[in-house]
Amino acid sequence: RGLRLRVGAKATGRRRRLSAFAMGAQPRLYCKAMMLGYKRSLRNQYPGQSRIKIEGVEDRKDTEFYMGKRVAYVYRAKTAKKNAAGRESGMRVIWGKIIGAHGNNGCVRAKFRTNLPPSSIGKTVRVMLYPSRV
Repeated sequence: RGLRLRVGAKATGRRRRLSAFAMGAQPRLYCKAMMLGYKRSLRNQYPGQSRIKIEGVEDRKDTEFYMGKRVAYVYRAKTAKKNAAGRESGMRVIWGKIIGAHGNNGCVRAKFRTNLPPSSIGKTVRVMLYPSRV
C-alpha cells in the first residue's frame, strides 16, 4: 500500500515509496510549534501573551516571516458542540496571532482571543501560513 512503480522501473521491478503529496494528498498549510509558557518576569507571569517555539526557526531574523500569522490551539473537549460547519465535534480551537519575537533564539510571542489554559503548556499549536505578507 502506498507503493507505486517508478516510470522506467518495470524492467527491474524496483519499487519506490512516493510521498503523500505526490499521491494527491493535500499539503499541510501550517507549521508545527510548541507552546512554551506565558510571557513572564522574575516573579509575575502574564497569561495574555504566550511564548511559542516554531519548528525549524532558530534565530530572530527568521521570525520576521511569521509576524502577523494566525495561530491555532486545537484541543479535544469532553462534550461535543456544533462547529462552524454545523456538525457536532469534540474538537475545539482557540485562535491567536503572532505579535513579536521573544529573544534571539527564534521564539515568538502570540496573543490569543482568550488566554490559553495552563494545560496547553508543552502542547502543539499550529502556525498557519496566512495572511501572507509577500
